[in-house]
This record gives sequence, C-alpha cells and structure tokens, in this order.
Amino acid sequence: MTTAPSVRHWIDGRAHRGSGTATAPVTDPATGEVTGRVALADAADTRAAVASAVAAFPAWRDLSLTKRTRILFRFRELLERGKPELAGLITAEHGKVLADALGEISRGQEVVEFACGAAHLLKGAMTENASTGVDLCSVRQPLGPVAVVTPFNFPVMVPLWFVPIAIAAGNTVVLKPSEKTPSAANALARLLAEAGLPPGVFNVLHGDRTAVDGLLTHPDIKAASFVGSTPVARHVHTTATAHGKRVQALGGAKNHMVVLPDADLAAAADAAVNAGFGSAGERCMAVSVVVAVGGVADPLVAAIAERAARIRTGDGTRANDMGPLVTGQHRDRVAGYVDAGARAGARVVLDGRDVRPDGPAGGFWLGPTLLDHVTPGMSVYTDEVFGPVLSVVRVDTYDEALELVNANPFGNGACVFTRAGGAARRFRREVEVGMVGVNVPVPVPMAYYSFGGWKDSLFGDTHAHGTEGVHFFTRGKVVTSRWPERADGGIDLGFPTTE
Repeated sequence: MTTAPSVRHWIDGRAHRGSGTATAPVTDPATGEVTGRVALADAADTRAAVASAVAAFPAWRDLSLTKRTRILFRFRELLERGKPELAGLITAEHGKVLADALGEISRGQEVVEFACGAAHLLKGAMTENASTGVDLCSVRQPLGPVAVVTPFNFPVMVPLWFVPIAIAAGNTVVLKPSEKTPSAANALARLLAEAGLPPGVFNVLHGDRTAVDGLLTHPDIKAASFVGSTPVARHVHTTATAHGKRVQALGGAKNHMVVLPDADLAAAADAAVNAGFGSAGERCMAVSVVVAVGGVADPLVAAIAERAARIRTGDGTRANDMGPLVTGQHRDRVAGYVDAGARAGARVVLDGRDVRPDGPAGGFWLGPTLLDHVTPGMSVYTDEVFGPVLSVVRVDTYDEALELVNANPFGNGACVFTRAGGAARRFRREVEVGMVGVNVPVPVPMAYYSFGGWKDSLFGDTHAHGTEGVHFFTRGKVVTSRWPERADGGIDLGFPTTE
C-alpha cells in the first residue's frame, strides 16, 4: 500500500482508468514534493460509477444478512492486518505522524465492528391482532445506491463512519474521497474486494466539485453523506435535497474547552495540548478555543505553553509528535490567522511560524501556536482555522463562558474541566452543541453512539454511525395483513386437501 504514481478510480471491482483527462497532484506534505497524480472524474466517469452501483444493488440487497456480515468480519480482519501499511499511506499523503494514523484506523475499525452487528438494528417489529384478524409488522429496507463524500484529514476513519453501515444495510456505495489524500480509499476498496465484497457494491470515484455535483444530482443516487467545511456542507445539503435525496452533511467546528477555577490544572493543560495540536489541529473535533474562567487563566496559559513548547514537529515517519499541514496553501492560510490575531491585539505566547522542524525544508511546516487574550471579534476566533493554533479567551464567570460557547454559530463539540459535579451537570444540560466532554477534551462518541453537531455544524437531521447511521441508510415500511377465514372456521391452505 504505497502511493501510486497514478491513482485511478475503482469501479465494478477493479481499477478504472476513466475517460476524464484532468488530474490533480498528490503531494507529500513533509517534503513538498509531488509523488503522483490522481484522476479527476468527468461526467462519463460519474455515470459509470453510479451505473456499477445500480447494477450491483439488487443482488446485494437480496443477499442474506448472515452473508453480508461474514464479509464485514473478513474485512475487519484484513483491516487489522493491514494497519501498518495503511498508516504509512495516510502519513505519506496527509502528513500526520504514524501514531495518529494508526489511531485513525482503529477508530474507523470500531465502526466496522459495530456494522458487523447491524443485523440487530435492522430488525423490525410485529403486532399480532392489532384489530380483529389484522396483524402489523414493520421492516427496514435499504435505500439503493448512495454517495459518500469525505475530507482530506481522515482518509480512512471518515469513510468508515459510513461505508460499513451502508453496505451492511444492503445499499451500494460510491465514495468520493478528497483529491488531496486519495490513495487510502483505493486501499480500502482492495481490502473489501479481498474480503469477498461483490463488484459494484463499493466504488471509488476520484475528483473535484464536478464529481461531487454529478453524484448529488444523479437520479439513481438515493442519499448523500458528507463531512467537510460548513460552506460546502450547506451546498451539499441544498443541492442534494433539491434533487430529492436524503442528506447528512457534517460541517465545520469551533470547539471550546471551558476550564473552571477548580479544575485539575495539569490535566487541563495536558488535554488542551493534545486536543489542540494532535494531527496538527486538522480535525473537526480539535479544541481551538480555551475559555479560561477567572483566576485560572495565567497559570493555565503558562502550563499549556510549557507543554506545547516540547512538541516535536517534523516528518511523520520519524519520532515526532506533530507533522506538517496538508498543503503549502493551507499552511499559509493558517499562518495568516496568527498574523491577523497578533495585529488585532492577541498576545503570541508560542509562535509556530518560527518552528525548526525535523524534516526537509520544503515541507509545509507550522509548529504549535498559542495565542492569549483573544477576543470574539478576531478572525482567529470567528473562523475555523483548522491548524495547530490554540486561542485563549478570558472570562470572569461560568455564565460568561457558557454564553460565549452558545453564541458561536458552530455547535460540533465542547468540553468543561472541573471537579464540581454540579457545574459539570449544568454544562452538560445547557451547552448547545452535539457532543459534550466532561474532563474529556475530544468527546468523539464510540461507534455504537452517533457522531454529529448542532447549528452550522450539521445540515440534515441524522448524525453519523450508531443507531442514527443505520436509520439513515434504511427506510421503514409497515405492512398491515388480514387473512380472511372460511365461514366454517377452517383455514384455507391455498391448495386442495382430502377429508
């Protein structure tokens, strides 16, 4: 599983060259070097991928749950054995350190394991004799071909939030991964094929907005799952729903970590560093704002700065703690927020623009950055920075902290650090986000719960994986049955009998 010089589509169970002539570069963020080219789908490629999913759907839908589950079990074992190679592929294209890449695969694998038991959640219900001689039953059935569009930052985990559940429920899938990190999707396709998944059940279509819009408007695609920025999530939701599709579109985030004066200072500082700078801050559940309440601010900032300064930034294949950002353009964009924050009056406590990385000079480097005295009017606070930049906002009271969090247009996640059970319980009840942590900085749910935010962090009604994920990829049907009896009270067996 190494980066290929040419990354092709995967359609109908095999690599597919496609008819499109456009390509995009695949870059190693640690060196800045182009390592390959990925195909960008044209309209004909999109039609081919969807046609493959359409053709495969009837047989896959009719395959027993037992056989579907066995394929997922085999896939789980192949994924376990392939972790080192797959992690290396993630690091080569995204830049995150190998430990982060392995952690990503493990979290995705948890959803595969949940999907192996999805038969339990696909059960219907039965009511006998609801009315005289009338029985009712409910069933859950697959939708058909579905589209999954995923971001660059988790090229294995995020596809696995959706794909295993979709196929366990009897759907077929067309995955459109990020063109920045395309090779992991093809690796997953090969593992699924090795596990016994029939051709056409899982297809990979590489491309840009042309491919995405082609899927969102295609009449044979029944639903779309998306993870990415809020503007694109809004576009996906608007476009797909206008074409009659079911949509779950997970958008951006601005996750706050509220630290109360009674919190364990060392634990809070450790959590802020890990949650703010893990995977170079390129994750939708990263803590990007620390809300320091009252007198905890000065010692907390000092403790975070001391820990963050020890982070080793460099090539993800070496013994480093944090890798580069995904592209040079994104690195410059993130550094621009640091520039703007300093001009607006924030104090740069730790400046990642001056980092000396353990890696080639051409890498897209930006070290851990800590800004203090950030205010809600600064762009580094209002925007989703998506990089290793941690902003500290100071408030005097718990009520001010809660008001700050709830006023933010994003509502993905938030956490509180405190020793007071009453304060934690109140925060859990009153905070307006979809995922809450109590002394837990990155409150990503386990696979059997569902992942998703509120407000501008989610478009649509259904979160990813868990029970909500199963319901998203199925639709309910209720059957009302009545079988008339013979006048003599006997049973009509439907064929001749002898007395």
